[in-house]
Amino acid sequence: MAERVLACAPCHGAQGEGTRDPYFPRLAGKPAGYLANQVIAFRNGRRHYPPMNYLLEFLPPDYLKEMAEYFASLNPPLPPPATPAVGEDVLNLGKTLVTQGDAARNIPACVSCHGPSLTGMEPGIPGLLGLRPNYISAQLGAWRYGTRTALAPDCMQIVAGHLTEADVTAITAWLSSRPAPENRRSVPKGTYALPFACGSQPQ
Repeated sequence: MAERVLACAPCHGAQGEGTRDPYFPRLAGKPAGYLANQVIAFRNGRRHYPPMNYLLEFLPPDYLKEMAEYFASLNPPLPPPATPAVGEDVLNLGKTLVTQGDAARNIPACVSCHGPSLTGMEPGIPGLLGLRPNYISAQLGAWRYGTRTALAPDCMQIVAGHLTEADVTAITAWLSSRPAPENRRSVPKGTYALPFACGSQPQ
């Protein structure tokens, strides 16, 4: 499989660690179920990016799951944290939304689903660390505007729909500036209970 996925390396890195291009994310170490969901979504056209749609169009689901399992097994170091380009007040808002949420606006804390260390949980919740600021912002925007979707109930689209542009800026800045935790691996399924049903994560 390592030889077969060399075609992925120019965009996602030789070990799935990501590249300098902020819009090509790290694949390594993400839960296999999450990665499988994404490549199948690209294959079926639910996620729209023509090069990915084309590359995956004729690959069978079982093969895509093998690819996902391969990338999930890798564990290269995370890139250095980004230097925030915002003030302390914005960073503090981002920290609050990520770690506590905002109950008055129906915004749950990111840690309630992505875990206290933000490393995600098997089989379908990804970690949020080691991603470039522009990628985080672009994905939150895609969830907000419905250009990125998941299986119903589409919990990320629901949550992101409550975010403002200022919230996205703050969350992006705080998440991208976090150092790598001691353990970068996603935690096993069932380590903690989700606050609500999510279609991409079996209950």
